[in-house]
Amino acid sequence: MSNPDVPAGQPPGSEWWADAVVYQVYPRSFADGNGDGMGDLRGVTERLPYLQRLGVDAVWLSPFYKSPQADAGYDVADYRQVDPLFGSLADFDAMLREAHRRGLKVIVDLVPNHTSDEHAWFREALAAPPGSPERDRYIFRPGKDGIPGSGEGNRAPNNWKSIFGGPAWSRVTGADGSPGEWYLHLFDTKQPDLNWDNAEVQEEMRSVLRFWLDRGADGFRVDVAHGLVKEAGLPDWEGVAAMVEGTPEVKREPSPPGDAPGAHTDAEEPHRAVSPVYPPSPFFDQDGVHDIYRDWHRVLSEYDGDRMMVAEAWVEPAERLARYTRADEMQQAFNFDFLLAGWDAERMAQAIESSLAASASVGAPCTWVLSNHDTVRHTTRFGLKDPATFPKGIAADDEQPDAALGLARARAATLISLALPGSAYLYQGEELGLPEHTTLPADARQDPTFHRTKGAETGRDGCRVPLPWRQDAPGYGFTVAGAAAAKPWLPQPDSFGPLAADQQDGEEGSTLELYRAALAFRSARELGRGSFAWAEAHAPESGVLAFHNGGVLVLGNLGFASAPVPQGYTVVLSSGTEPASDWSGMDEVPVDCTVYLTKD
Repeated sequence: MSNPDVPAGQPPGSEWWADAVVYQVYPRSFADGNGDGMGDLRGVTERLPYLQRLGVDAVWLSPFYKSPQADAGYDVADYRQVDPLFGSLADFDAMLREAHRRGLKVIVDLVPNHTSDEHAWFREALAAPPGSPERDRYIFRPGKDGIPGSGEGNRAPNNWKSIFGGPAWSRVTGADGSPGEWYLHLFDTKQPDLNWDNAEVQEEMRSVLRFWLDRGADGFRVDVAHGLVKEAGLPDWEGVAAMVEGTPEVKREPSPPGDAPGAHTDAEEPHRAVSPVYPPSPFFDQDGVHDIYRDWHRVLSEYDGDRMMVAEAWVEPAERLARYTRADEMQQAFNFDFLLAGWDAERMAQAIESSLAASASVGAPCTWVLSNHDTVRHTTRFGLKDPATFPKGIAADDEQPDAALGLARARAATLISLALPGSAYLYQGEELGLPEHTTLPADARQDPTFHRTKGAETGRDGCRVPLPWRQDAPGYGFTVAGAAAAKPWLPQPDSFGPLAADQQDGEEGSTLELYRAALAFRSARELGRGSFAWAEAHAPESGVLAFHNGGVLVLGNLGFASAPVPQGYTVVLSSGTEPASDWSGMDEVPVDCTVYLTKD
């Protein structure tokens, strides 16, 4: 199945991002510095020593801009202001200075596909007539068979559906109360899409880039990077952009008995992935987006310090994704093929192989990611009956995961991802082994996907629950301002208590200490700048994934039975919870475990 000589990309130069481990901070759920129950920039600053000790290289901050928070800040009302929920520009500057003092880079989230409906531009558009320059900044259209300003045409301009459920078009009302034009919102009604054919939009976003670059930001995570340009004419499309952020539905068929190395027991009903259907979309991955990123590349090149961009682009196949990281475009793109592979050796091996080859074709480093703020945490996904499934959230009446099994597999997958050449992204709390909150009450949910689908899609709140820092403190120490603080904005499950950072700090075998050890080993051995080759022990059809990176042999056992430690090698790091003193004597790798080995 596997080519023994897989290209690992062009050897990286001195750019910091080429092999960086980036930690995603979801500000509202990381740490609350002022006691109002909402995480903020002051809380981030106070926890930077923790991130420095963890061993990451950079921090990516999800949106903290001024926003009505209809979609947790991804509905931006002002790109140049910090929302009072999170503090002020002075708080951002203080956080940035302290991060840089500690050797940490800072990446900010840029949301260029849409604004909030409370952005000044959209308010101006609503007050202006059809055909005006103000409306041309967005995508306004008359109804089907309608005439602008006539009130005619009571059907939406086309049949596109919102990623969050429901139609992708909403109709405005004229000053006289008559029905008017329709505007496009691929996400929530409060997130109107910008018109990227408009020169004023293009110049405004260049200005926003420079605003944050001038303040010292080291880079940008670009939200919905594949969605800015729409096909001319906005034609009808029968496809369904399901899943969070537009990822397509992944279909599966039952596997033959005994042919599922990712399954937990022979008694379970394993599944095997079927190639998902990716119909061409008139609003995703249009060729015109690349002109935008070439333009932005030139903007970043005006600044020193190897400023960077990473694309959030749910694009298939890997060769299409690689186009975003050509030499004159972005520096990185999230590798969602690896994230979607799940706990399945064959799918994971194929994702590694195709990703490395595609990135090598454009001379870019790969990225490796297992979870983020839009996905069910992999600690939970890997504990489901089908550990390669990708649910749209998990509710109390859904299948509940095997927590211990999911955690073991998550720890093992982490060692695999951190040993691969390129850059790695961690989602806050995964270093604690946090699970999804799968029993979150419906009345606590805030994700617009839950509300727009009337609960048909559970949504993403379960992975966004505030972090536990101290087991014996209110809100598990999420609020650092004192005991009189407000409750966290989302309720935390009881399972978070034993997983709090203070309970794992210094505890041998804890997930936190495993991450610290793995990141230290990765740095010392320069695995992010290393090489890649499948090892002789590699047998994904049996659930064994094995590869060499420099002088390190990585062996992940995703199968049914223990796998032998190859002769002449000694285990130097294990994802299991056994004492480190036992590693040198290991002669077999247990199931659901990954080890790093070096020659005797």
